[in-house]
Amino acid sequence: MNYHVLVTAPSLADAGLKRLLDRQCQVHFVDDIGNSESVRCLLQEHPIDAVISRTMMLTAEMMDACPTLGVIAKHGVGVSNIDVEAATKRGIAVFSTPGANTRAVIEFTVGLMFASARRLPRFDRSVRGGQWSRAGDGLQLEGRRVGIVGFGQIGRGVATLATALGMEVMVYDPMVEASVIQGQGFVPMPSLESLLAQSQILSLHCPARLGAPPMLDAAALALLPEGALVVNTARGELIDEPALAVALAEGRLGGAALDTFVREPLPVDSPLMGLDNVILTPHVAGSTPQALANMASGAVECALAYLDWRAGLKADDRADNGEPMNIERLASLCINDVMRRFAG
Repeated sequence: MNYHVLVTAPSLADAGLKRLLDRQCQVHFVDDIGNSESVRCLLQEHPIDAVISRTMMLTAEMMDACPTLGVIAKHGVGVSNIDVEAATKRGIAVFSTPGANTRAVIEFTVGLMFASARRLPRFDRSVRGGQWSRAGDGLQLEGRRVGIVGFGQIGRGVATLATALGMEVMVYDPMVEASVIQGQGFVPMPSLESLLAQSQILSLHCPARLGAPPMLDAAALALLPEGALVVNTARGELIDEPALAVALAEGRLGGAALDTFVREPLPVDSPLMGLDNVILTPHVAGSTPQALANMASGAVECALAYLDWRAGLKADDRADNGEPMNIERLASLCINDVMRRFAG
């Protein structure tokens, strides 16, 4: 059985695309990721069975436009761009691909720490502009206190590398026992407020909940020490961007390095655009060729395996005669209860 699959991006890594084409699926792409209406139109115009979700929003209205939609597979981990509650109510399974881009995000995060602390973009612009400023006003990471919010795979990896750099690592994650954090050699913090008050560098590695207020609003940002750096490779919704821009413009914070934003692409009139002490990257922390291949193949396999399972197909019935994903593994990647409900 073949399926109609919508990818909410202009392309998909060959590892995933080839899998879809081998199954004779009809693959649809979104050419302009800034045009959310195009997603709704494609869902309305085609009998889409599965969505491979990148960063574009997937709302209840979009889901209602396509009664054939059975599964949304996230090309990554965070699902704040997907209305999971709406999907669950409509019997649409939602999957993620944890671990597929973990190492890429860890390395990118630490790279942003270096770039922000040592003001690397400013020096690059200076040399390209014909100047040769050797101002040594950057920060050395060794001995600095870094606060990690979220102790999943990425948070743990960043904490490990920060320790290797000689940094003091503090961690806040209400879902992880303090003894677990302490047992890995890090300092557990009892509250977000206590973490913020001591973090000379703050790095976010936690999920965002759709529609929830930002974790770092003006009051939270004010708790950070003077000159602190903020690094965000998690979700843009975690930060009140106008409040962050004010803190950066006034010099209360030393800098920020942001890979994710509330609106993507970042609007040209964003107050962050005109600031020299902020590094802006286009949501690429997890986008190495290897990571993109892992995410694409993982998301595609989740979508196909679920649709086959729902249709009651066995290996001999599949167009490629391939082995389906282990059902226990598939169920572990489903972040809502639709698989359980469907199975009765």
